[in-house]
Amino acid sequence: MSKKKVKIAMVPAAGLGTRFLPATKSVPKELLPIVDTPTIQHIVQEIYEAGIETLILVDGKGKSAIIDHFDLNEALEEKLTKLGKHDLAERLHEQCNLVNLVSIRQQSPRGLGHAVLCAKKIVGNEPFAVLLGDDLVDSPVPCIKQMTDVFEKHGKSVVALMELDKEEDLSKFGVAGGKKLEEGVWDLDTLVEKPHPNEAPSNMAIVGRYILTPEIFEILEQTTPGKGGEIQLTDAMATLMGRQGFIGYQFKGERFDAGDQLGFLKANINWGLKNPKLCDELKDYLRKVSQ
Repeated sequence: MSKKKVKIAMVPAAGLGTRFLPATKSVPKELLPIVDTPTIQHIVQEIYEAGIETLILVDGKGKSAIIDHFDLNEALEEKLTKLGKHDLAERLHEQCNLVNLVSIRQQSPRGLGHAVLCAKKIVGNEPFAVLLGDDLVDSPVPCIKQMTDVFEKHGKSVVALMELDKEEDLSKFGVAGGKKLEEGVWDLDTLVEKPHPNEAPSNMAIVGRYILTPEIFEILEQTTPGKGGEIQLTDAMATLMGRQGFIGYQFKGERFDAGDQLGFLKANINWGLKNPKLCDELKDYLRKVSQ
């Protein structure tokens, strides 16, 4: 069992959001809303509910609006209070105090591995979580909290896994293989980035949630850039797996790819149906258009 708690998380946010142009020409994709809540705020809420205290946001040029979103706006809060919208004012205030937010600039997008490496000096010699902002998970227990519990039990790095149906394309994902230890927990021996379906070690795809030990930084520094000059995190994780072992965890919950147009729409429908002000009319509309 690991004696160290996971108290630091990092979120890469330097991507250009090309799949959502023209909307993301001037608005960071991380601020596109799921109903009324930006995707990045869903991630921050997950981190907070997992008991993680510090968030490192690895951002890029044109992403300062993300930091502004989590900054206090006393004038707006005061105006809302005067208008009697106390709940909304309180909600805006609370979102600014969920975690200690640290911003680091990634000068150029050189892959997920490079984004993680940017956080090295702040993380130091501590285990840390990585959450991809495009991956939203709806679950009773926050996905990253499920994973920190697994990390503390097994003392090894952890990656989130989901089982794909036969018709889903494994070549779009990193894929893991290994031996099942217990329900939902795997001792991994293989990590492959976007394999040909016939060469995939299993149908267990890697989802954008990781708990990593700090030894990953030295490996990333020595990892040779691949296609497009990008440093692949999966390659470094495979090396770390050979040195320390690696746990795969099949999380409990439903994952939405908010970086994909259809996935983004599905996420909005999912959280819209959970909104008591919207659910009845939304259900009526969905029934109407599906006839």
